[in-house]
Amino acid sequence: MTNLASVQSVELARKAPVTGLGWEHFAHEADIGVRGYGPSLEEAFEQAALALAAVVTDVPVVPKIAVTVVCEAPDNELLLVEWLDAVIYEMAARRMLFGRFSVTIRGRRLYGTAWGESVQPRHKPACEPKAATLTELKVSRDSAGRWTAGCVVDV
Repeated sequence: MTNLASVQSVELARKAPVTGLGWEHFAHEADIGVRGYGPSLEEAFEQAALALAAVVTDVPVVPKIAVTVVCEAPDNELLLVEWLDAVIYEMAARRMLFGRFSVTIRGRRLYGTAWGESVQPRHKPACEPKAATLTELKVSRDSAGRWTAGCVVDV
């Protein structure tokens, strides 16, 4: 395993133009922030999960195995935390990494699928995320209709 400094040096150019999909990391003391962008709330959540996955490795992950996740929360911010925590749990419990996500939100419930593979030596995991936090938690829609979803992840 490498240290957090190498995680923070992951290329941040994964943000798409202002109107498109994308994600980014942002620095926060000893932890790291993840943020996803998209034209829909669901796509922003998918992108936030991709940012989370990229905290662990910048090596491509083969989407061989599908894992279903269902979570529920009283608002979009807490739903993001529940979603990211569910992804973290599945990575740890199954010893997997994910490289593709699909999210559908119905009311206060999120139905997600994460596709990935077992951790391989080629992934060279940089760290193991512990939990999504309420720090800098924000889910919002801008005046152009683009959604942003992000928070700090404890690593």
